[in-house]
Amino acid sequence: MTTRPEASACRILGIDPGSQRTGFGIIDVDAAGKLTHVHHGALAVAGEDTFPLRLKRIFDELAAIIEVHRPAECGIERVFMARNPDSALKLGQARGAAICAVAAKGLAVHEYAPTEIKQAVVGSGRGDKAQVQHMVGFLLGLKGPLQPDAADALAIAVTHAHTRASLARVGIPRTAWRRR
Repeated sequence: MTTRPEASACRILGIDPGSQRTGFGIIDVDAAGKLTHVHHGALAVAGEDTFPLRLKRIFDELAAIIEVHRPAECGIERVFMARNPDSALKLGQARGAAICAVAAKGLAVHEYAPTEIKQAVVGSGRGDKAQVQHMVGFLLGLKGPLQPDAADALAIAVTHAHTRASLARVGIPRTAWRRR
C-alpha cells in the first residue's frame, strides 16, 4: 500500500501589503494540517515623513519579525488593479518592500490573488472582509475582533497552508504550480 506524502510541519508568514498599513500574520501548521496562531499585527507606516521612509519601515520591521519568529515559508497577496493609478503604484512599491524583506531573509515568496484567499478561507471568492475576519478567527481559535489588515494577512497564511497541503497530497511540487 502506498501512502501519499503529507505536508510537513511549517511556520508560515502571511503578508497583506499596503502603503499606509501592512498586515502580517504568523501561523504554525502541523503535519496533520492543524493550524495554530503564533502572532499577528499591522505595521502602521502612514506617519512617516516621506514615502521612501514608509517603504524602509516596511522592509525593516518585516525583516525584524522574520528574525524573531523564523517562518519557513511566506505567502503574500498579489496586487489587484485599482482605479487610482497612483494608489496602485504605491501599493506595488509597498509590496516590493515586503517581498525584498522576505527574500533578504532567504524565504521564497508564494503569491495569492484576493479571490484565491477568500475561496480558501470563506469558501467563496466573493466573500467580504467581515466574513474573512470571522473565519480567520474561527479557524485559529482567536477571541474578539481582528484588525482587518492583520486578519487578511492571517488569511493569506491559512491559504498558503491549505495550498501546500493540497499540493503535497497530489504530489505536485509547489515550484511546478504557478498560477498566472
